This record gives sequence, structure tokens and C-alpha cells, in this order.
Amino acid sequence: MEIPTGTQCHFSKGLLLSASVLALWIPQDSWADLHIQKIPEQPQKDQDLLLSVQGIPDTFQDFIWYLGEEAYGGTRLFTYIPELKRPQRDGSAMEQRDIVGFPNGSLLLHHAQPKDSGTYIVVVTINPSRTMRGKTEVQVTEKHTELPVTHLPMSTGIVAIVIVGSVAAVSLFIGSIAYLLVTRGCKGWSHRMETTGKPELGPSHNSGDKNIYEVMSSPVLLVCPLHTASMDTPTAPPPPPQREPENHHYQELLNPDPSPYCQLVPTP
Repeated sequence: MEIPTGTQCHFSKGLLLSASVLALWIPQDSWADLHIQKIPEQPQKDQDLLLSVQGIPDTFQDFIWYLGEEAYGGTRLFTYIPELKRPQRDGSAMEQRDIVGFPNGSLLLHHAQPKDSGTYIVVVTINPSRTMRGKTEVQVTEKHTELPVTHLPMSTGIVAIVIVGSVAAVSLFIGSIAYLLVTRGCKGWSHRMETTGKPELGPSHNSGDKNIYEVMSSPVLLVCPLHTASMDTPTAPPPPPQREPENHHYQELLNPDPSPYCQLVPTP
């Protein structure tokens, strides 16, 4: 039995229309609607990593996080359904990881390890006809360790220059300190001399004599006699001593010598 040509054309058009409607009914995924921000951008070992989802609507049915290149049951970390009392349901890929989900679709990984590196995918179901997706790459690195400092070998000439320079610098420093001390001491001595007008004498070095002596100007003028013989001229030996009378000392007190060797003249 043959089918009329008009009937075949009508059947083909109806099949094409049904396929189009079915294609439109199948839920559509959108990878560009969601953005995932990593905090920090370059996580290190034992740090907490937050994957913050941006662009998710206020109302949604659930969201699922995956760890892997493909989103399926073997890579599912957990499912989060806000309407449930315990909204988070862990998946097979959770293992021993400490991961917490939030109502805004974000994920918090405690104490990240290098084995947690990989592709993280989030699938948000808005309604049966619309699903939104987003993914990001995470690389957890080891903590940076300070490399030991390596000392480059130095030649003998460089070592000699360093030693000579150090000695010269120390010598210059000591000389500067000595110069400052000497200069300060001289200035202090000059200031005391100008203030007092006479030198200061310290205490006697004799331990038994505790008196302090001071040079003072005489209130009278010391005048030498005019007829004093020059000290350069040799003098005749003195005559032998003569016996003086017993009352000689009393005579000197009664009749003093008018021309002693030195006369004290009051100063004006």
C-alpha cells in the first residue's frame, strides 16, 4: 500500500515541528551567566578557600558543586537544597574534605590541600526548564619556603680591601672621638681661666696634708735696695764672726737697721 505524496509531506512537517518543540522544552544550560570569584586567588596549603558565586538569582531550586572536568555523579561534591532542614547533601567526591555550602551558592573549603586542585563546577537549577552553570580552575600550592642564602666566593683582593677599609673606618672613628674630647677639655680649661683670672690648684698630692693652697697677689710692692751688690760679682769671704754682747738682740729691737735688704712699700 502506497502512501500519497501529499500525506508524506504533511507527516514530515509535523515531525519537524514536534522535534522543534521538544528541543525548546529540554532545559537549556548557560555557562556565561555565573561568575565564580576565588578568595584568595592563589591559595596555599592549609588556607581557607572561598568560591563565591556571582549572578545567581534570588530564587532557585537547588545547586550542585562538582570537582572535575565533567559534571556527573562521580564528581559530585555536594547538593544544596535551601528548602530542606539539612540543605547540604554530600556526594562521593567529598571524601575527607571539609566543605561548607551557603544559601547564595558559594562554597567554602577549609584547610585546602594540593590534592584539592582542579576544575570546580557549579550547576544551579532555577526551574525545570532553566539551569545555570559556572566553573573555575583552582591551584593549591605549597607554602613558600625561604631558600638558604648562598655566599659567593670572594677573591683575596676583595677580602683585603674589606679588611683595610674596616680598619681605616674604625681608626677614623676613634680619632674623631679623641679630637672631640681634647677640644672640649681645652675649651673648658680656657673658660675657667677667663672666669677666675687665676689658675686653679688642686689638692696636694701629700696624703697627710689636706690644706688647699692658692697663689695670691701681694698687697705691697717688694722693692729691692739700690746698693745691692750684683750677684754676678764675686764677693769677699765674710769676716769671722765676732762675739756679740749679750744684749745685742735687745739693741736691734731698740735701734732697727734703717736700710734692710728689702723694704715694703705700700701700693697706691
